[in-house]
Amino acid sequence: MNLALWLERTAATHGDSPALLLGERVVTDYAGFHARASAVAAALTDRGIAPGDRVAIFMKNDPDYLVALYAIWIAGAVAVPVNAKLHPRETAWILSDSGAALAFVSPGLGGGLGPETPVPLIDTGGADFAAMARATPRAPVPRAPEDLAWLFYTSGTTGRPKGVCITHGMLMSMSLAYPVDVDPVRPEDGALYAAPMSHGAGLYALIHVRMGCRHVVPASGGFDPAEVLALGRALGPLSMFMAPTMIRRLTDAARASGQSGEGLRTIVYGGGPMYLADIVEAVDLMGPRFVQIYGQGECPMAITALSRAEVADRAHPRWQDRLGSVGRAQSLVEVAVGDAHGRPLPVGETGEIMVRGAPVMPCYWQNPAATAKTLRDGWLMTGDVGRLDADGYLTLADRSKDVIISGGTNIYPREVEEALLTHPGVHAVSVVGRPSAEWGEDVVAFVVAAPGQAPDPAALDAHCLDRIARFKRPKDYVFVPDLPRNNYGKVLKTELRKRLEEDAT
Repeated sequence: MNLALWLERTAATHGDSPALLLGERVVTDYAGFHARASAVAAALTDRGIAPGDRVAIFMKNDPDYLVALYAIWIAGAVAVPVNAKLHPRETAWILSDSGAALAFVSPGLGGGLGPETPVPLIDTGGADFAAMARATPRAPVPRAPEDLAWLFYTSGTTGRPKGVCITHGMLMSMSLAYPVDVDPVRPEDGALYAAPMSHGAGLYALIHVRMGCRHVVPASGGFDPAEVLALGRALGPLSMFMAPTMIRRLTDAARASGQSGEGLRTIVYGGGPMYLADIVEAVDLMGPRFVQIYGQGECPMAITALSRAEVADRAHPRWQDRLGSVGRAQSLVEVAVGDAHGRPLPVGETGEIMVRGAPVMPCYWQNPAATAKTLRDGWLMTGDVGRLDADGYLTLADRSKDVIISGGTNIYPREVEEALLTHPGVHAVSVVGRPSAEWGEDVVAFVVAAPGQAPDPAALDAHCLDRIARFKRPKDYVFVPDLPRNNYGKVLKTELRKRLEEDAT
């Protein structure tokens, strides 16, 4: 079944209900949302977009993000959401690798992509998109559960992103598990999009469309704590997804302004490590509004959940252990912890987290080697390390990959290292994360200068900005005579992190 049928059905039963809002302003109701998306879908078909073709969305948060997304699905095509913060070269690579036939772009974003962009661009603020929205609407193309719906690019340790194949069936499974395992959804609710719609926040739109909820994009297009608090007061009840660092900033803003998060019914958090003290403080100030989830692009938002009651509980004798976990398996998956060969380990032992079930991806896009490494005997090998207790609570012990999570966004050190190693003044480099109260982690580069060179941090910054997204560049450069290595020549990143800890104390 095509996911877009949910929009069609909601429009048929709740057509006059407000659907898309920009700030407090209602942009359109569900009848208008459906008509606009169906018209753009027809225009895509007229342009030669066939079922299974890939269409990219390189957009900032905007009500038309959902119009473009549903238009792609109605046409039977595959959405390729691209993080609007990526560098033009990174974006161009994803467009090329996915074989995207065209891309929807926010006003002002397309101009920065440059001539290397391999596909036509449709500016959603321009006359071309307006004309598409006036086409004669069409019905959704039939799709099967195994047909691709969303091609999500998640950076890999090889320095190149991998495309996660997310099907209609996966997204339906994830969406239907949400009201069971995460949070009930009611027609009077609103979904607030302050986190990027190209990621988890956008995935949560689906169940809120099916239930006829409002979809609220902040007027700023992003996360401003004062604006979020104001929208909660004006438009609540609202639900939203946040990275842990966003909760820290929201808590600080609420405390400073004497507020308690009125109107923010549910805040789902995930995408990075949540410090125990931060979530305790947030609950103490704003009450039982918080739910934790754990997922990956390969099993989107659907591995485990820690309910609002469990997040707020202070009576259970092990409440701190549970609050430090990521909860228990969601309804449609099995979760296990395995050894190096993927064999399940006993309760309490630490190993690699493994998942199987309906929301797990079938493969990576055109990458059989990565698929074979990640999917073993029906299990998704997450690459994360953790342990299960006797009650089924999963605690993350570490990340087996050296991913840095800053502001809820994954940053893979090798991407940064490869960019820096192209600078003539850099002989060797190793990138690690440093704990940050504001961002969760900061990127720090340990640099060995080339003989006779003394690279300037400002020059290295400029070099990175010409090659990778701004948010990936190092916050600090530490110049060292050599990097610590083991007997096999591998850099000992644990030693580098230890040095940062010692410097901090």
